[in-house]
Amino acid sequence: MRKEQGLREDPPVNPENFEPGAASTAAPGPLDVVIGTEGGDVVRRSVLPGGVRVLTESMPGQRSATIGFWLGVGSRDELGGEHGSTHFLEHLLFKGTTHRSAMDIASAFDEVGGESNAATAKESTCYYARVLDTDLPMAIETIADMVTSAVLDPAELEQERDVILEEIAMDRDDPADVAHESFVEAVFGDHPLGRPIGGTPEAIKEISRESVLRHYKRYYRPDELVVTAAGGLNHDEVCAQVMEALHRAGWELPDDAAPVARRTAEQAAQPGTGGVQVIERAVEQANIIVGCPSLVATDERKFVMSVLNTVLGGGMSSRLFQEIREKRGLAYSTYSFSVGYADAGYFAMYAGCMPAKAKQVIDLLGDELDKLATDLITGTELKKAVGQLSGGIVLALEDSGSRMSRLGRAELVTGEFVDIDETLERINDVTPEEIRELAAELAAAPRTTTVVGPFPDDSEFRS
Repeated sequence: MRKEQGLREDPPVNPENFEPGAASTAAPGPLDVVIGTEGGDVVRRSVLPGGVRVLTESMPGQRSATIGFWLGVGSRDELGGEHGSTHFLEHLLFKGTTHRSAMDIASAFDEVGGESNAATAKESTCYYARVLDTDLPMAIETIADMVTSAVLDPAELEQERDVILEEIAMDRDDPADVAHESFVEAVFGDHPLGRPIGGTPEAIKEISRESVLRHYKRYYRPDELVVTAAGGLNHDEVCAQVMEALHRAGWELPDDAAPVARRTAEQAAQPGTGGVQVIERAVEQANIIVGCPSLVATDERKFVMSVLNTVLGGGMSSRLFQEIREKRGLAYSTYSFSVGYADAGYFAMYAGCMPAKAKQVIDLLGDELDKLATDLITGTELKKAVGQLSGGIVLALEDSGSRMSRLGRAELVTGEFVDIDETLERINDVTPEEIRELAAELAAAPRTTTVVGPFPDDSEFRS
């Protein structure tokens, strides 16, 4: 949670609050530090005046670059009367600034063959673009203008209100989306993480421009801003371009300002109590999610969780896929997943099946988790899972967008940059005993089952 709820740590005063996962390769200055190297790539972090943080990964030979402007604010940070404002802002920042129209913003990227977009999450918001390396200054200038100088025009707000309501309606027409959203709400209860990122139709209909503007002014400021970039770039030039753009916007950037602190990692209470919830929908397939509270994002066992998740439901050779689809033919899609936030998290298993088979599939999902909690996985399973994870990680980081996002998550969530070699080493260090211990913890937690399908109530799912 944010400072209004008293869960901020004391602000860091220097870059040493960002721990490199591997030894730095150069002597850092007081506000500039090399935090990692991978092959010929160099990762640097600078704290600029105003508390603005800039992290870059220079990738020699790349002719493109991806830039992201991050704010460590998400749907969980919205106050009463502001629910949905974080996502609303994501839309409105593309609708014009004091210097650019919406068409100017769109044309700036289209005319150079670039891509721009934004993403809202429960704990962060990111505005990003991928362009040729020579067009990176334009991307920085344009996104900085959007972040600092959005007009939030009343007429545009009303138009986007309808667009967002259509977006919510689209999601509510997808039974899988309904299952996921309802499951999260059940697990977190009235915790802010249980709220939908986009807001509810009722909240979007009621929210005022003043509420959205208040949210914008509270969080869109220098000490909240994190700029990350990866690709063909020069760190010092990126820092200079960011500073120039922020000065042009009129932001006050005092030399002695420090970034806001990261969220506390202290485990928060999750009010959800487990049990079965049924959402009736006239659909041909039941969408099922079974899960429980789990690890926070900074938990040391996140690598154990990654291997556990791969063994259980991470691919076509996983236990869930083999047992539920291949052996029994009960589902087309089944998998497991884990999500971690600063102070809470959840683990879950999904399957879509014929309504008549829903109870059987629910039992099988639970049985497979229980088996992991009691019996050690085989050496063959462990080797396969480690290989699958290792290959996926390396391949995912082949593009600049993934590396830009990795820097943003490291800065906002963990305060630790872990390079590929160390990541692979930590995955290789996971043991069958650690997997069983974590599975036992998950199996013992209050279990929530969410079913979306043609069921009037939960009577047929009661044990």
